[in-house]
Amino acid sequence: MDAVTLGALGTIVVGLAAAAAAVYGHRGQQRVNHQGAVMTGYGGLVDQLQEERAELRARIAEKDRDLAAAYAELASERADKTALQGRINDLTAENRSLRARLTALGGDTSDAPST
Repeated sequence: MDAVTLGALGTIVVGLAAAAAAVYGHRGQQRVNHQGAVMTGYGGLVDQLQEERAELRARIAEKDRDLAAAYAELASERADKTALQGRINDLTAENRSLRARLTALGGDTSDAPST
């Protein structure tokens, strides 16, 4: 073989090696891009989950405040009911006492409403 043929064969071999390296490099770059897309997608999902978690925590805190207010209102209503029941009991006892006193004084309690 002469020098021209060897040069041409060398050029072909170098060209094939360069083409193989380019194909291999391109496949490797696609793999890296795919991994980057997966990691970016995963990061986006994590961010979305953290935002949803923060929203849910805020809603839970709001519902806790509403529940505490409802319990406070219920306690207030129970206290009012207890106070009213005590007033009813006091008035009933006073009414009985006045009827007994009226009877002791010789009065008639038949026209008064009974309790």
